Amino acid sequence: MQTSDLVFSLVFGALLIAGLVVRTWLASRQIRHVARHRGAVPAAFADTITPQAHQKAADYTIAKTRFGLLDGALEVALLLCWTLFGGLHWLNQALLSVMGGGMWQQLALVAAFSVIAGLLGLPAAWWSTFRIEERFGFNKMSLGLWLGDLLKNAVVGALLGLPILALVLWLMGAAGSIWWLWAWGAWMGFNLLMLVAYPTLIAPLFNKFEPLQDEAIKSRVSALMERCGFAAKGLFVMDGSKRSAHANAYFTGFGASKRVVFFDTLLKQLAPEEIDAVLAHELGHYKRRHIVQRVVLMFALSLVGFALLGWLSNQSWFYTGLGVMPSLTEPNHALAILLFMMVVPLFTFFLSPLMARLSRRHEFEADAYAMDKTDGLDLASALLKLYKDNASTLTPDPLFVRFYYSHPPAGERIARLQANGA
Repeated sequence: MQTSDLVFSLVFGALLIAGLVVRTWLASRQIRHVARHRGAVPAAFADTITPQAHQKAADYTIAKTRFGLLDGALEVALLLCWTLFGGLHWLNQALLSVMGGGMWQQLALVAAFSVIAGLLGLPAAWWSTFRIEERFGFNKMSLGLWLGDLLKNAVVGALLGLPILALVLWLMGAAGSIWWLWAWGAWMGFNLLMLVAYPTLIAPLFNKFEPLQDEAIKSRVSALMERCGFAAKGLFVMDGSKRSAHANAYFTGFGASKRVVFFDTLLKQLAPEEIDAVLAHELGHYKRRHIVQRVVLMFALSLVGFALLGWLSNQSWFYTGLGVMPSLTEPNHALAILLFMMVVPLFTFFLSPLMARLSRRHEFEADAYAMDKTDGLDLASALLKLYKDNASTLTPDPLFVRFYYSHPPAGERIARLQANGA
């Protein structure tokens, strides 16, 4: 092994260990903090949250966090098996011996890796759904529906993913030293197409979307959107209750394909004025241009990623430092993509607090927009019901929040809404 290979292997190993240590430390803090406050409802919520609901949220949070610790450790072990322990090298060599080189071998390598990784992840996914979610009363899926979703995801992923992958692999071999710029353009075009196509072509494969029938709610929602200057293709109710008891509402689509989607569970849990407030919050993300900002950020980060992949794919130490011997006669493009996908999360993990902070700021801005268009107390009341029904803890560890939470914690968010509403 050359010096550059060894250095990269050491950096990879150090980041792997550092990430695992930090995740374990943060999760341990979260577990201890939530457990320590399990016995008493925070004073601000004493009149609205029962001790039983508070304890359920604490137990649910602790169970998910503990499972996350175990799942994270297993992911680290699998990553080592794929890289330094030679798993990906063996898979590549096996396919080369059977198929030779070329485009089909590279597509087969990515497909085989995806299938094996998916199968290895099934036990954790099953446990999360049929043990943790089931235990706390959230899972509504049968085993047949769960397996059917897995099959649909696999088919849709193959139909959509393999063609764009084949295009990127072709560009890597045919477009010269700036192939990564052309590949980035193709990837961005694909993502923009999905923003338009997903609501009408893909989402209906998994859920039923029916037009909102409640005339009173429809009238209120239409008036709110007109007041906010927002046009949508339609108002729909999604049968979220067939999979989970969790509730939500969201906007989806882009341009002329925008639509408003309510979970059926949300309509059952909230009063009409609370539905207005939740919808106004979601409208706030559009009106404050958060969606555009996130798309632009995705464009910028993916451009950096493709440029970095373009450079790394030509460095021999990138392969050998991760336990893979690149072919001297056949293209290594698929190997480069897979290794890059496995390694990048280690390098970007410590940027998580920055992304979480940006997301929390957007949530506060959307709350402010909702308070301007509806009653802040209605939004506070709706959020309190959702926090309760979704068993979200009211007492998370502050440092865990700063590192991971994409939404402000309940106490901080509702206190601000109640203060402004009053």
